[in-house]
Parts: sequence; C-alpha cells; structure tokens
Amino acid sequence: MLSRVAPWLASRRDGAAPGVAVRVLGVADTAQLLSLARQDAVANVFILSHLETTGTASPTAGGASIFGVFDGGTLLGACWAGANLVPVQLDPEFASLVAMAAHRSGRRYASIFGPAETVLALYAALEHLGQSAHEVRDDQPLLTITGPPAVRPDPAVGFGQLADFDKILPACAAMFEEEVGYSPYLGGREYYSRRVKSLIRQGHSLVHLNAEGTVVFKAELGAVTPDVTQVQGVWMNPQFRGLGLSAGYMAAVVVLAQTLAPVTSLYVNDFNTKARATYSRVGFHQAGTFATVLF
Repeated sequence: MLSRVAPWLASRRDGAAPGVAVRVLGVADTAQLLSLARQDAVANVFILSHLETTGTASPTAGGASIFGVFDGGTLLGACWAGANLVPVQLDPEFASLVAMAAHRSGRRYASIFGPAETVLALYAALEHLGQSAHEVRDDQPLLTITGPPAVRPDPAVGFGQLADFDKILPACAAMFEEEVGYSPYLGGREYYSRRVKSLIRQGHSLVHLNAEGTVVFKAELGAVTPDVTQVQGVWMNPQFRGLGLSAGYMAAVVVLAQTLAPVTSLYVNDFNTKARATYSRVGFHQAGTFATVLF
C-alpha cells in the first residue's frame, strides 16, 4: 500500500512546508476546529458529533486527543487520536507530520478511517515507522440520502430499548466479529457493553426484534449532529438473510435517522455488492470515498 502514496513521502522528507507544525489541540482551538470540520459535514460527522457532545477540542478524560496542523496560528487540518485515528480536512501532504506525532504518543490505534487519500497517506507514513496493518480497505463508497427513501420502510424497525439490551448486545457483537474478524470483547466485555448501552440510551440503536425476542435486524447511528447522521453496524441475522427484507429495513433506518438530522450517511466496502445494491435501491448516492485501515 505504501507505493500508492510514496511520491509525496519521497519528495518531502519533512512532510510539510517550513513553519508548519503539529500540536495537540486545546479549548482555545475549538472554534477553528469546528469551522474546519464544517467544510464537509458528511465526511467529518465523527468529529462534529464529538464537538456537539463535549463542546471542546481539549483531550478527553479517557486519553483521546486531537492533533492539529498549524501554519502560525492557522489550523490547516486535524486528526482525532483516540482508539482510532480519524483525519479532519487533513491534506495528505501533512500526513507524515501527524503520523509521527501519533507514533510518538505511544498509543496503539485499532484503525484509521476517513477520506481515502488521507487515510492511505497516514498509513503509508505509519508503515514507514514500523506499524503494519491487519487489513486495508482502500475503497469504501461514502453514501448519503436526503428526503424520503425510494422503497417502503418496514414499520417493524424501531429504536432499541434498554429492556432489550441482553438481546441487542449479542447481535452487536456478532456484527462486529463478522465485519472485522475478531471479538469486540478481546479488550474486555465491559467497555463494549457500555458502548452499546450508551447507544441505546441516546436513541441511536435501531432494531427489529420479532415476537420470539430474536434480533432480526439492527443498526446504529454511530455519529449524530443536527445536520448529519452516520449509520454503522448494519446487520441482518443470518437466519433471515436472502428473504428480501434488507431494503425495507434500511428505508426504516433512513426515516428514523431523519427524525434527528436531514442527511443520512454511511460508508460500505466496495466488494459488498449486495449491500451496495440495497443502498442504491433505497436511494443512497455516493458523496465521496472512504478507506479503513485495521491494525
């Protein structure tokens, strides 16, 4: 993968122009970060959701921080550095600077995700520093829909309830393992359980439980702002696949998501042709291309 972004690494050993530097953002940088992220409210919904919740660019109590690339006092780009690395309007030209700062922090990252060109540039720089990926998904269409879905929503889908947590959690874990290839409980069951419970409490868990109490379908709104929601964790119980239910369920997700924000977004692996066909049928259109690097 290094070969795809190596030219700028080779031509600019310092990774940036003179006077450009990286530092961790603080509360005084919040307004600049917000203005930067709003340049693309769909691609940057993750960080915008964080700012909507916390109101600050300062490091979190859990140890996550945001690296900013500055030319003097002007913020040129940024990158969330928590469990994952998430670039924010970051030009690939500055990826080596951010990668070096992330590497020097000593923190281990589970993934990098965001706009493809920058994600791949960050990974190229980290790979140069000795960090190898478990998997690189370099082509993930970023899709959006506004307005009503093109197919009838399935009314069985609703917001998840805490009373059903013990049913929803195993479905979330099954989706995670199917998607990334390992259990979300590897780092401890408690953290992942808190995450799922938090999504339910916030009204960001969408699910259909049938009369027997089985989760047939589920999805989450992983990031939410007043303008955009980002759908994640879409999963159909294997017992119910191939029955033509997916489009109706996704249409219902769109309708419910649009009670929170007018734009519904998601990104999908390019090789997942069935899912892409479903999203197209529902009315999603491509707005960009993401990539994900899994460590």
